[in-house]
Parts: sequence; structure tokens; C-alpha cells
Amino acid sequence: MAFESLSDKLSSVFKKLRGKGKLTEQDIKEAMREVRMALLEADVNYKVAKDFIADVTQRAMGQEVMESLTPAQQVIKIVNEELTRLMGGDEAARIHIKSKPPTIIMMCGLQGAGKTTHCAKLAKRFLKEGHRPLLVACDIYRPAAVDQLCVVGAQAGAPVYKLDGEKPEEIARRAVMHAKDYGNDIVILDTAGRLHVDEELMAELARIKQTVPVDETLLVIDAMAGQDAVNVAKSFSESTGLDGVILTKLDGDTRGGSALSVRAVTGKPIKFAGVGEKLDDLEVFHPARMASRILGMGDVLTLIEKAQDTADAKKAEETARRLMENKFDMNDMLDQLAQLKKMGGAGALISMLPGLAGKVDMDEINESKAFVHIEAIIQSMTPAEREKPSIIDPKRKRRIAAGSGTKVEDVNRLLRQFEQMSKMMKQLKRNPKKFGRGGLGRLFGM
Repeated sequence: MAFESLSDKLSSVFKKLRGKGKLTEQDIKEAMREVRMALLEADVNYKVAKDFIADVTQRAMGQEVMESLTPAQQVIKIVNEELTRLMGGDEAARIHIKSKPPTIIMMCGLQGAGKTTHCAKLAKRFLKEGHRPLLVACDIYRPAAVDQLCVVGAQAGAPVYKLDGEKPEEIARRAVMHAKDYGNDIVILDTAGRLHVDEELMAELARIKQTVPVDETLLVIDAMAGQDAVNVAKSFSESTGLDGVILTKLDGDTRGGSALSVRAVTGKPIKFAGVGEKLDDLEVFHPARMASRILGMGDVLTLIEKAQDTADAKKAEETARRLMENKFDMNDMLDQLAQLKKMGGAGALISMLPGLAGKVDMDEINESKAFVHIEAIIQSMTPAEREKPSIIDPKRKRRIAAGSGTKVEDVNRLLRQFEQMSKMMKQLKRNPKKFGRGGLGRLFGM
């Protein structure tokens, strides 16, 4: 997960500060030196890291911190506020949709950053919000680029406009006319990328902007590229003029420095973050929430939004009713597993929970493999076994293990977990207050 190493190092620095009680200027200077090293190791731009440390140090040396009863907490608060400011401030940057359609969004970037996929992700997000986006294939150079846009567009449920034998600017012009005729209120232009920034690429983007009135120019950059991503963003910003950035692969094993540097170097906000390979894996970038995640404080608001987006209200209500009536069975467990996968899995959820972020060994949560095994085991059960797991004897266990490609021990483990869950549910019904004081943690083995 992005920022994992940075989060660990910052947590270690703040732990030392908490152990000191009152802080001296020397304590703060030493702590800031370690924070600076952590930022540089996370691939944060050198000047950005230097300015950040200077701002935090100046505030941390102030009277309110030095004379505070909890100086370490005050320093953490300052770091949190400065991280938020560095990434764009308290408010998330949004795409402004014009009252007179269509709103034209031009997506640009280098090859391999995920531009075409993120065109479809953006279209799917707009569809959910009640808009009618049109994807436009302006990349006429890369082999199969048009075909790829058609495939991901179909997956997103958005129409794709393509035109053979024409230049990108003419395709864009005709696409806008098409959008006006067919009632598409948002036009998303998928432009060509290059292996590196060059004059030819910039000239083409400039011609498109001269031909159609582009409202938003969004640069798609790969978070795993580190400082290279920041340099690319700076080049595009100076040559083409940007309105915002979409940062991809923010869920990967990346140092995350580009997220902390882009705004400071280009002056342009990160508007969205790609956090997975699925078309639903696109989040609005909230600087304050990201700062909280980096400092291990979790991100409950994003977690709630994910739950609201993915949860089936009727199914959740039915599951809650069955829980309270002690009718929870393996079918319900399978449903809950599907909901968890929709929300990004256990790892994604744990990273957003205050107090758990950084404290659970994510390497031990090999969730994708575990999910597949659990699904296979439950699906190998008969309807009667799913409804009443207590009837599963050794002979049935051997059959279920053979049918699911697992071992009898795996079946036994799942049955034990189900039994523990059932016991917890009974405790919840008898004594909800007791359950609230740590019962939930015991249920999930935390």
C-alpha cells in the first residue's frame, strides 16, 4: 500500500516524542531531521521536503507547543495540517460541470500510465452521478488503442466515438458535435501518449485545445514513477496547461512521494486517485483524508463512502435480521465476503481504520487467496450443509475438500471460524454493550 514505509517511519518518530513529555528545541530539531529523511526516502521532491520541514519546525517551536501539556500531540497536529496543505488543503478539488453542456475533459499523459483505463473509470463515475459521458478515441497512433477504449467503454457502460482516417483535432471537433446531437453532457477525450515528453505530443494537445473548447485538462501519471512522475507533471503543466492530475496505482507498493510533491511543484491539484485495477477503483482525492492515512489515523469517511457505494441495503437489512434471529448461515457468510471484496478487501479496510493502520501485518493477510478458498469451500457444500453446517461430518468434509480443491484442515478452519462468529452473534444479542467493548475486535481476530 502507498505510504506504508513513510507511515511506519513517522509513527516511530512520534512515538519517541510522546515518550519525552515536555519537548526541547533540540528534541524537535532531531524529530524533524528524521521526518525529512523519511520524506526523502519516500521520494518526495527535495525542495518540497525542505520547505515542509521548515514550515513545521517554525510552527512547532512556537509558544503554544512548547508550553502545552501534550506537546507531542501538538506537533502531530501541525504535521497533519501541513501535510494537508501540501497536498491541496482541506477541500477536495472537483471537476466543474458546465450548466450548458457538453463539458469537455481532455485526458493526457505518457504511455503506460493507465490513461485509457482511467478515461473509462471517469466515465463510470459520471454515469453513477447521473451524467451521460461520451468517450472519444483521439489516440490514432498506438496499436489497438481505439479497440482498448471500446472494450473498457463497454465495461463502463459509456458510448465510444471513433472516426477512421482523421486527425485527433478533427475527431475531437466532430465528437463534440455528436455529443450535442445525442445529449451527452460530458465528453472525455482519450489523447495519444508518448514514451517521453516531446514537442510533437505537446503540439498535438495544443491543436486539440485550439479546435474544441476544453474545460478540464487532466494529466494521468503513475504514482510508482516517483520523482519522474513529478517531472512529467511539471513539463505538461508548463507546456500544455493543466487543471488537475489523476494519480494512478496509489494502491501499489509505492513510496508515494509523487502525491506529496505534485501540488507543490505544479500548483495543480490531484483530483482523483486510481486505487485498483477495476473500473470502480477511482476515488476523489481528499488531501485531509490522505494526510490522516499517512499518519496512521485512518480514513473513516472514505470507508463509509465505500460502504454506501457498494452495500446492497435490502440484503444488509435481511442479514441483520437473520443475525438477530440466530439464523446466520454459510450463504450469509458468502454474501458478506462478496461485499468485503467490493469494498477492496480486508487490507483496504484495515488501512482506513484508526489505530489499525500500520499495526496489522498486511503480509499475513493473503486475502485474495483466502477469499478464493472460502468461496470454493462454501460453494462445494450442499444447500442443506450451507443452512446447517453442524451436519457436516468427516465424510462430508472430505467430499467438500475434494470438490473445492482444498484440504480437510481448511474446511475445519472455516467451520471453526463460522462457529466462533455464531457464538459472537449470540453474545451480541444477549449483551450488546459487552460486545461493543472489544467484541468486534475478537470477532475479526484483531
